[in-house]
Amino acid sequence: MAPPKKNAGPSKSEYKDKEKPTQIRYSNIEAAKDVTITNDGATILKQMQVLHPAAKMLVELSKAQDVEAGDGTTSVCVIAGSLLDACQKLLSKGIHPTSISEAFQKASTKSMEILEAMTSPLDLNDRESLLKAASTSLNSKVVSQYSGILSPIAVDAVLRVVDPAVQDNVDLNDIKINKKLGGTVEDIELIDGLVFDQRTQGMGGPNRMDNSVVVSDYTQMDKVLREERQYILNIVKQVKKAGCNVLLIQKSILRDAVSDLALHFLAKMKIMVVKDVEREDVEFVCKSLNCRPIASLDHFVPESLGSAELVEEVHTGASKIVKLVLEEADRSLHDALCVIRCLVKKRALIAGGGAPEIELSLQLMEYANTLSGMEQYCFREFAEALEVIPFTLAENAGLNPIATVTELRNRHAQGEKTAGINVRKENVVQPLLVSQSAIHLASETVRSIMKIDDIIKLYNSVDFVIGCIDSSAKKRKYFVLKCLSYIFKD
Repeated sequence: MAPPKKNAGPSKSEYKDKEKPTQIRYSNIEAAKDVTITNDGATILKQMQVLHPAAKMLVELSKAQDVEAGDGTTSVCVIAGSLLDACQKLLSKGIHPTSISEAFQKASTKSMEILEAMTSPLDLNDRESLLKAASTSLNSKVVSQYSGILSPIAVDAVLRVVDPAVQDNVDLNDIKINKKLGGTVEDIELIDGLVFDQRTQGMGGPNRMDNSVVVSDYTQMDKVLREERQYILNIVKQVKKAGCNVLLIQKSILRDAVSDLALHFLAKMKIMVVKDVEREDVEFVCKSLNCRPIASLDHFVPESLGSAELVEEVHTGASKIVKLVLEEADRSLHDALCVIRCLVKKRALIAGGGAPEIELSLQLMEYANTLSGMEQYCFREFAEALEVIPFTLAENAGLNPIATVTELRNRHAQGEKTAGINVRKENVVQPLLVSQSAIHLASETVRSIMKIDDIIKLYNSVDFVIGCIDSSAKKRKYFVLKCLSYIFKD
């Protein structure tokens, strides 16, 4: 009797997922007994509980990229990891860490020059280009299907708080994202004004007010509970006399900021009341309404009041959107706002889809041929390390990464500087500042790691102290190898 045939293994063409430890696979969705669904690099690293000093440096690297550019937080860590891998190869050839560090600094500076030559100038009045940049950022997010809705909101929000003719930066604190369960992502809208989570107070009071006069009053109502009825009435009369018909009251940490009796009088006077405004929102409210916070009744004068065309209380519908999607939509919209902010700071666009990295790799390789000695080896490894971005993009898109990168090399060698990975056949563009910041910060982080000789753990502290014990290349090589084994472990 013939032995049973063994099950045939998977074919070579069949996709095989990379095996990763369970703790790494679940690190991006499990933190503090809560669930987070995101593909934002800064969010994932922020919620990971890392102990190794090199891993902590990558977390800080991602945070720095988030502050500087707001986008490219995943790319900057991928580039840093690839540069560390390049350092390992150079160390194995016997090149001193100081030589590698200095060469990487020169390569980073040369990369900035090459990127500047690839850019296209941008006019902030060119709405179409701004929308393309915002869409490129959103298309890599979980809520990518809503990029057509979120992109115009991000562009309009930034352009409403800046004057393109005179300003070269954007304070995103002037734009407030208010998250509310109810409806779907399609219900997101841009409000040229203020939105409060709090409901209006008082029975029988107005819930709609046209041509309103608004004031942010955050302390004087705290005394109402200790005063008699006539005193409360006199206060309400003075509020009405000043011309105020919408009263915003700051949240009190001691007790209710306004009594039921006061609410009754204010409702009789047809004054809309919104209480429990958070302390950190007072400055934003005053700046939006062009009013001043009033701390005492003596300062309650018409000159301190602001105005609004319409104040209305709106009830949201039944909850349809999942809270996890709501949080990710918030993060995605913030990234899109940061992209437009980058274009205000440095008004230049560059092709996306791995095109800058391929062009940098090609030109740095050519420049390395003009160098000699160990510096030439370092420049070549730096150039080759940058190809990790198009390689990873192709891999994530389900393409053959080797064939794709090879094709891009040929196209760039023929002069197609904007050729990149474009699966959806759309215009993939990104701000110049995102690419420059990612390469600069990644190279600086790798240079910092290269200067580390050893780690000392203090027994009276849970933290690690990183310091240069000696200048031996052998110790530095050992440390870089330990870092790589921790970062890239399977």
